Amino acid sequence: MAPEPPLLTMSGITKSFPGVRALDGVDLDVQTGEVHCLLGQNGAGKSTLIKVLAGAHQPDDGTISWRGERVTLRSPIAAMRLGIATIYQELDLVEHLSVAENVYLGHEPTSAGFVVRGKDAKASTAALLKRLGHSEIDPARLVGELSAAQQQIVSMARALSHDVRLIVMDEPSAALDPDEVDNLFRIVGDLTAEGVAVVYISHRLEEIRRIGDRVTVLKDGRAVAGGLPAKSTPTREVVALMTGRNVEYVFPDRPTDQALPEPVLEVQGLARDGEFAPLDLTLRPGEIVGLAGLVGSGRSEILETIYGARKPTAGQVLVDGRRLKPGSVRAAVRAGLGLAPEERKAQALLMLESVTRNVSVSSMSRFSYGGWLDRGAERDAARKATRELSLRPDNPSVPIRTLSGGNQQKAVLARWLLRGCRVLLLDEPTRGVDVGARAELYAVIRRLADEGLAVLLVSSEVPEVLGLADRVLVLREGQVVHTAPARELDEHRVLDLVMEGSPAS
Repeated sequence: MAPEPPLLTMSGITKSFPGVRALDGVDLDVQTGEVHCLLGQNGAGKSTLIKVLAGAHQPDDGTISWRGERVTLRSPIAAMRLGIATIYQELDLVEHLSVAENVYLGHEPTSAGFVVRGKDAKASTAALLKRLGHSEIDPARLVGELSAAQQQIVSMARALSHDVRLIVMDEPSAALDPDEVDNLFRIVGDLTAEGVAVVYISHRLEEIRRIGDRVTVLKDGRAVAGGLPAKSTPTREVVALMTGRNVEYVFPDRPTDQALPEPVLEVQGLARDGEFAPLDLTLRPGEIVGLAGLVGSGRSEILETIYGARKPTAGQVLVDGRRLKPGSVRAAVRAGLGLAPEERKAQALLMLESVTRNVSVSSMSRFSYGGWLDRGAERDAARKATRELSLRPDNPSVPIRTLSGGNQQKAVLARWLLRGCRVLLLDEPTRGVDVGARAELYAVIRRLADEGLAVLLVSSEVPEVLGLADRVLVLREGQVVHTAPARELDEHRVLDLVMEGSPAS
């Protein structure tokens, strides 16, 4: 008996855009019931490849076979009808619709030719949620009221509402805490046990070890390795394939202990009811302070309150000893604070504008004279700021949307450098950034601190906090449970504190 063909085979896939060859003869095969991991730096071609698989892009050349038969995926609907569902990192849910309405949006369930509404649609959704182990999610609840992890479950339920045989997951763990990641992996295991295949994209190599069966590595639009065993291929080999060089997971050296200047930022008794308890914090020029804790521990809320995007219910923020107006972003920016938010595409970047405009947007008064904008001065200043951070490509006229995640983050940092920022608030600075670009960002952040910038850092990845920060505040349920120099902590100690700690005295 002839062996069963792969569930999916993509052969010689090419795709070009103006001035860019995004895919150059890529091969990928996926077996029934396996987790096939797709790795590569930002710009390697992963997103383009999965959009070809989802029917959102048409390849210039190459073939796609499904269960041994050649197919043409002319649209996302055609891919879905075949049994291919894609869950993108930025979920495409409608927040003002209910869970059930989102699950069946565009393909409402029918009976005898009539659309099924009301309790029948809710019952069908409840059955899907139960299959995913999340019966606690109410099908009638608005999606906008759900947590990021619950919204991801809704996206999975929507995929399963079709007769899906292959699910593509793009950075599914990016916004999840460790317990939620464990639950995600349980769901993936259940799906593959039922014969559903998963294409899993992640920058976190430790996840690939846990969940993957095989790995395909993309670099510069080409598959440089296909079908590697996920659990036994050495990390050094995977990183070398992704980057073309050996990259060690080494953070920049910390400066030796030395006397630091007086604090530039002081947080005194700052609190927001229901989000975080009164907090005291000092931050000095040249210092990196990290906030470690699980999702929901109040980390991002603290940064946004310091920045003035949220109004505190108690306490105050001082810069150089002067109290900032509570809940005023303008006052914070004028005092020298800058924020690089977690959701940079939605909260920080003007995706339809150039790199120049994204870098200059907080400093426009420098280039405006009598109501006229000096575009040459704006462009030159943006180019200087981006070159200081080695942003690529070295062309500030290109649209920001064409840049990789790492270079988009550099553009956000360049904005605050151009503004003359003295205190930089970083919320998940390497989210969605590949391994090679992470090392560059770490070096940039440390260099900026060495040059006198004060940095307050939030990250879900404990090794990142410990590797970058000089001092760490550990948060649990909105309260600081421990404060210590980073060199006195390790990952296990921090995780013990965030899971079981009690508020510090």
